[in-house]
Amino acid sequence: MMGARGLGLPPLREVIARHGLDARRSLGQHFLMDLNLTDRIARAAGDLSRTSVIEIGPGPGGLTRSLLAANAPLVVAVEKDDRSVAAIRELSAAFPGRLQIVEADAMKLDVRALAPPPRKIVANLPYNVGTPLLLGWLRHVDAFEGFTLMFQKEVADRLVAAPGSRSYGRLSVIVQWLCEVRHEFNVDSRAFVPPPKVGSAVVTLIPRPAPVAAAEWTMLETVTAAAFGQRRKMLRGSLKGLGLDPAACGIDPTRRAEDLRVEEFCALARFLRAPG
Repeated sequence: MMGARGLGLPPLREVIARHGLDARRSLGQHFLMDLNLTDRIARAAGDLSRTSVIEIGPGPGGLTRSLLAANAPLVVAVEKDDRSVAAIRELSAAFPGRLQIVEADAMKLDVRALAPPPRKIVANLPYNVGTPLLLGWLRHVDAFEGFTLMFQKEVADRLVAAPGSRSYGRLSVIVQWLCEVRHEFNVDSRAFVPPPKVGSAVVTLIPRPAPVAAAEWTMLETVTAAAFGQRRKMLRGSLKGLGLDPAACGIDPTRRAEDLRVEEFCALARFLRAPG
């Protein structure tokens, strides 16, 4: 991989100044300026040479450069900020046929329609919408080959958390039910302009050939919401409102949500769904 620095393009700071790209808090913008880091994110996503790549919120285009340098045949950049769209168009001219720009709000898009399979999403996600975006994509997880995403570190910790840890919760269960999750690396806040108040981390999610165990999404969400909504309570108390007896699933009712494996939550979800 050549790396973004080898593309001979203007420095990102020059692009930002030329297009008046001051980061806007309302858009959750924090621009990643270190091209060594953007190259590292692209490498974490694996071989991109036969994959359509969808990037959300490219900003001035640092990660976009790295994805193109990694030989992705098609990069679809989804951006709602018209200033960033203008900056990314400069890259489009340098890579005819390989970069498409979609000026839209990613929260309102079915990204599956943007690029042919196999597809990966690689992005430094806006912190204010990162989790709902991911959950929306996971509802159609079979449409994607993988996700390599940057979140604030607190969210990344929840994605990879194991049972028994403080970070383990609803998001951990849903994500790990459908994907293998790998922590790639942490990113210091000083790598961004402006620096966020929290640290960041990059994670990769690889969809499983089949979910960890059979369950319906809605039922699993219902069970995990009840269990973790009162996480310090024993299950017999936190699940009482659902009329659900954990013992009927072979689960000790004196255990707490944070100690249950994903498979055990799936068993509870199946029992909740069962007629009667």
